[in-house]
Amino acid sequence: MLQPAWEEFKRQAAQSEVVPNDDTSMRVLSPERDTDISPERTGVFTSGLVWILQKLRIALYFTVCKHDGENLAQVLKLRSGELPPIIQMCDALSRNVPKIIETLVANCNAHGRRNFVKVTANFPETCRFVLEAFREIYRYDAVARHQGMSAEERLAFHQENSKPVMENLQAWLETQFDERLVEPNSGLGQAISYLLNHWQKLTLFLEKAGVPLDNNIVERALKKAILHRKNSLFYKTRKGAQIGDLFMSLIHTCELNDVNAFRLPHGVVAPYRGVGTEPVGVGALELRGHAGAAGHLRSRVI
Repeated sequence: MLQPAWEEFKRQAAQSEVVPNDDTSMRVLSPERDTDISPERTGVFTSGLVWILQKLRIALYFTVCKHDGENLAQVLKLRSGELPPIIQMCDALSRNVPKIIETLVANCNAHGRRNFVKVTANFPETCRFVLEAFREIYRYDAVARHQGMSAEERLAFHQENSKPVMENLQAWLETQFDERLVEPNSGLGQAISYLLNHWQKLTLFLEKAGVPLDNNIVERALKKAILHRKNSLFYKTRKGAQIGDLFMSLIHTCELNDVNAFRLPHGVVAPYRGVGTEPVGVGALELRGHAGAAGHLRSRVI
């Protein structure tokens, strides 16, 4: 009964403006790999994708023998050809990026910042400069969010306030290597290299409207999969994993949109109770899509 809602989620998610994505390992005792998956690929992952379209948030989970970028590509096949490439927010792992569909890739500043947090005990003064720069950037982003700026207003605000901070940070990072103040192979050197190597994608929020600073929203979403992994240890079959993904996607989508998740299954199933073999549609569940004014999840029973 919930499968039509799942398919509608995927269809509307594909029309989104932004998609942060990431994955985590999962265990399936009988994974039943797709025919296009090489037998040498033994890993099983739960991919988490949070699709953002104005105020609407759609969470999708996929537990399969595929990497995050492959699952992202499958959903994006449903995207309208009239829409521009979607903005993708992820870390710098190549497996997170689809190879057959174009996306506008931005990298996560929280990952770059985290590398300096890890070595702060060994390089306190040096790391302080970087962490304070990131603090200032995030403070500007919080101001933009608090004032309810549009994507274009937020872009102009960051270009005016955050761009000088990032330019100063980039010059400082380059100086550390140019003047041989930091050993490139040290923990600090590796943290600096990460920022410099991915600078264009880390600063895409200064060039394109709507680009987030990080993919923290999907990392929070993946905590649900991690909690499930800790509690139940594994799925027995691929079908069981698909059912788990379906319910986790529906429930977390409700949470993201302030909808009562306990009433959602009733709202979908109730209209068809006693119908017998009549085909099931999305029914009571409505996702107001790309042309919708409000752009948020709703159910007629709520």
